[in-house]
Amino acid sequence: MLEQIKETAAWIKEHTQMRPRTAIILGTGLGHLAEEIEIEDEFSYKDIPNFPVSTVEGHSGKLIFGRLGDKDVMALQGRFHYYEGYNMKQVTFPIRVMYELGIKTLFVSNASGGMNPNFKIGDLMLITDHINFMPEHPLHGPNFPTGPRFPDMHEAYDHELLDMARSIAKEKGIHTVEGVYLATQGPTFETPAEYRMYHIWGADAVGMSTVPEVIVAHHCGIRTFGISIITDLGVEGKIVEVSHEEVQRAANAVQPLMADIFREMVHRID
Repeated sequence: MLEQIKETAAWIKEHTQMRPRTAIILGTGLGHLAEEIEIEDEFSYKDIPNFPVSTVEGHSGKLIFGRLGDKDVMALQGRFHYYEGYNMKQVTFPIRVMYELGIKTLFVSNASGGMNPNFKIGDLMLITDHINFMPEHPLHGPNFPTGPRFPDMHEAYDHELLDMARSIAKEKGIHTVEGVYLATQGPTFETPAEYRMYHIWGADAVGMSTVPEVIVAHHCGIRTFGISIITDLGVEGKIVEVSHEEVQRAANAVQPLMADIFREMVHRID
């Protein structure tokens, strides 16, 4: 796997002159942030050596290099999920490649179901922590040389970046909430009983991604910031039938606000 990671990073370096220090992963219904990027180079995942391919509607499957505002960025327009049949090494392969490319800061986004009774559809949740309920751990197996065998996870989501996001949201008058994100295998949406259980555990939102990426980024020394868009509710008395298409529509409606926060944060990062 390490040889494949280095091979992929070398291919990317040969095909773009850009050397950004910030990367963004755009989840379900959130790929339109790519329209904010002044694209310098763009690659389909299927053309990149060793790269997995997105199979989920709403994930375009493109690796983008360009400028967001006044900063160079790398963006993944679409991610990979365990439920697609990939193993965790494949799901987090792009994070390992990011490390080889010199990425220092990673922004992650996702669409999620809200379980906090104070949340409403369309809320932007700043992720303060997570619960890993995936059946496979992304660091399982031989330890990669990018970090320790037993990495500390007390600050998986960078506190300095969280404070920056809070300040920017306040300045721009953007309503945000905060909470803990729980990751499940999927691909089914949760039952009412599962929503209740996850909320009892301390989770405010649930989804099927993000956590493996953040764990590997943390292992690589890449600091991380994440936002969940609350696209449906798992609150007792408010649970209704939900579809992937409805999740996409809810995410599309509010993603310009997330883009405002991301753009300003990228601008302020040293």
